[in-house]
Amino acid sequence: MNREKLIDALNEDLSREYQAIISYVNYSQVLKGAAYMNIADELAVHAAEELSHALQVANHIDYLGGMPCVTPKPVKTSEKAEEMLRFDLENEKETIRQYRRRIKQSDELNEFAITESLRNILVQEQDHLIALATALGIDPPNPGIAD
Repeated sequence: MNREKLIDALNEDLSREYQAIISYVNYSQVLKGAAYMNIADELAVHAAEELSHALQVANHIDYLGGMPCVTPKPVKTSEKAEEMLRFDLENEKETIRQYRRRIKQSDELNEFAITESLRNILVQEQDHLIALATALGIDPPNPGIAD
């Protein structure tokens, strides 16, 4: 691991944060039905938290001497509320896996301030995973272990 590789990896994370912002904004507005009103409100809160994550990650990229990317990962949409929530759940699992990797990588480079920032982001991402699983009526899935 070196700074350039960390910059590239953080830009991938930033693309995922953009994806999350777009999907949470969209889903929070199009979820319909009484069963989904509370989660729609929660998704709007998630969108704001994801924007905060994007700003933090972009700041880390800039600090490391890189240029923050501007392109989101593709956003899946659906007419079905449960499908939208499952898309978000899968995205959160991937985001958690990647942040677990990034924490190890930034630690390897002795970038401890970045590590601490990513740990705080990870806590919120895990909260998002739990909220989505709860809305789907399932146990929170294990996102997997970082390499």
